[in-house]
Amino acid sequence: MKQNIILEKSYSFALRIIGLSEYLQEKKAFVLKDQILRSGTSIGANAEEFVGASSKKDFLAKLNISYREARETHYWLRLLRDAEYITRRMAESMLTDCEELLKILGSIQKTMKNRLKGDSDL
Repeated sequence: MKQNIILEKSYSFALRIIGLSEYLQEKKAFVLKDQILRSGTSIGANAEEFVGASSKKDFLAKLNISYREARETHYWLRLLRDAEYITRRMAESMLTDCEELLKILGSIQKTMKNRLKGDSDL
């Protein structure tokens, strides 16, 4: 099977998010843990869905959800860092990964929107 960078990176990121959620559980930051676990793992789940989309419209819809979940995760990571639930070092490492996902997803969005301009399938 051909390597898919967004699937690989979003999966690895989700694993890191799961580890972070376990850490937050220990710190009793239950609400924040639930929020970042949901958004951080949803990036890859929606990427899997857009890769297997049944139409261009479905592809773009799932891609947009994945991008928005990455934006939300970026927010939660900054909040956790600034509220000092996680160290700056931990936050910066995860933010770097999240920003990389955002760049990849944003690039795919831009490419797809340019290809689909005027397409009656949308």
